[in-house]
Amino acid sequence: MTKTLDEKFNELGPARRKKIEARAAELIAEEMSLRELRRAHRMTQKRMAEKLGIGQEGISRLEQRSDLLISTLRSYVEAMGGSLSIVAKFPDRKPVVVAGLAALEPSPRD
Repeated sequence: MTKTLDEKFNELGPARRKKIEARAAELIAEEMSLRELRRAHRMTQKRMAEKLGIGQEGISRLEQRSDLLISTLRSYVEAMGGSLSIVAKFPDRKPVVVAGLAALEPSPRD
């Protein structure tokens, strides 16, 4: 008889289940959409719009886009009090932080 994942999980001891749940939460937190990131920082679209000097509808459109300028993404993250780093990952070496991009001035289109 094949067991379901829930059945196997429930067979584990409480400490092991807690450790697995904590790691799952870490993995989920490592990848968030812009909307999830904003909500995790308890910011409304209205407040983000005020900080960025755009309309609330602009925040909604920005959060739905899949292709952003780095300067736009940087501004969005900084409006929440964070900073943006871009990391290049390769299969045969350690991750590398790409330097110089955060120092670029926003383009006139931003």
